[in-house]
Amino acid sequence: MRVCHACQKEIESDTTVGRRDSCPFCGNDLHVCRNCRFYDHGSYNDCREPQAERVVEKDRSNFCDYFQFADSPSAGTGTKPGEDPRQKLESLFKTER
Repeated sequence: MRVCHACQKEIESDTTVGRRDSCPFCGNDLHVCRNCRFYDHGSYNDCREPQAERVVEKDRSNFCDYFQFADSPSAGTGTKPGEDPRQKLESLFKTER
């Protein structure tokens, strides 16, 4: 399921996403780091693809040759939808008194 990073609406497309393609709902670019399966906030250059060139604006269209549209809305973010990382961390180190 392809989901726009900006509006979180499902994108109906089985074709390759081009650099100029935009979301039919919100108009944001689709060929962006935040929609890529390699996007991983917190990793080096926010990308798990070691050969990809650095992209500064992660939510703007780019020329990355390694772009692959993520299959789910939470791909590459490190969290699942509705999951708060701070709560997970606090529950991990929670001590009972």
